[in-house]
Amino acid sequence: MKHFHVAVLGPIPRDHITTHKGEVIEKYGCATHTAIGLARLMGDRGTVYPVSHVRKQDRAEVEAVFAPYPNIDTSHISDKADQGDVIQLKFVDQNNRLEKQTGFMNPITPDDVADLLHADVFVCVPITDYEVPLETLKYIKKHSRAQVIFDAHGPTNTVSVLGERHIRFWIDRDLWLPYIDVLKMNLEESRCSWFKKEYTLPELQPLHEVDTAHLDDLATHVLQHGVKALIVTLDAGGSAVFFLEDGHLRKEIVPSIPVAEVVDTTGCGDSFAGGLGFGLLEDPFNYIRAAKYANALGAQRTQGRTFDVFKSVEETNAIIMATYGSL
Repeated sequence: MKHFHVAVLGPIPRDHITTHKGEVIEKYGCATHTAIGLARLMGDRGTVYPVSHVRKQDRAEVEAVFAPYPNIDTSHISDKADQGDVIQLKFVDQNNRLEKQTGFMNPITPDDVADLLHADVFVCVPITDYEVPLETLKYIKKHSRAQVIFDAHGPTNTVSVLGERHIRFWIDRDLWLPYIDVLKMNLEESRCSWFKKEYTLPELQPLHEVDTAHLDDLATHVLQHGVKALIVTLDAGGSAVFFLEDGHLRKEIVPSIPVAEVVDTTGCGDSFAGGLGFGLLEDPFNYIRAAKYANALGAQRTQGRTFDVFKSVEETNAIIMATYGSL
């Protein structure tokens, strides 16, 4: 039986979270959700390699977070530069939050992944525009046959000198697309990735309500520029999966997995990306199957504040079967 290898590229920020219910949580986020969700699904059939930079003061605690999972290899987490992300999140409701960033990891470079080119999948989960640079994706594509899953959260978010996190247009999008196999984003990020050549001033307003009318055009564009699949999360609406079939655009809505109560949505997108990575390991071009695992991990993430929410592959398969009737 093949032993799989998955590299997870992204920050491990120290998160200070105020939930929409007023509860305060401090924990390490982002790539931790991706890596641990994957590790639980893979069990003894694979190894997960988080690739990140952290502060020296956080190193021991980060190692302790991963310690319960024997199939997570932390040898590619570095504190050499003593730089790491520090994030403050204040949820105004279940899905929307205000963000400040006061610490910044140094970018993940080709040197950081040079020993991981044997990986079957690279899952890239940047949260800010500098963390996983284009040159690193180019290096992976040149030297590896792995699939690259990339979260558009990174290039559609930036930080001001006041530490304020802002969404931004992904203006250089087309330079990135040839080096991405599966592009994952939410609706807001999809609007940041599909823009006019010129706007009138009244049109440049904050994004509040984002519809889905642009998704087919965005999908057609990115698939024509090298991406194999575009997957857009729709919150309670599940996920929209776009790929080419016999040269034509195919779109499938994979409904969300229902949950009785949402406890904490922090890390849902990162968990979703991990599910995509797992789903593509044994069936590299079955994007609908991958979206089912992604929805499952996203739903599991909402069920608590610790990593105990993530389930084994057997338990997750049962959830998927109960929801969709097939894996």
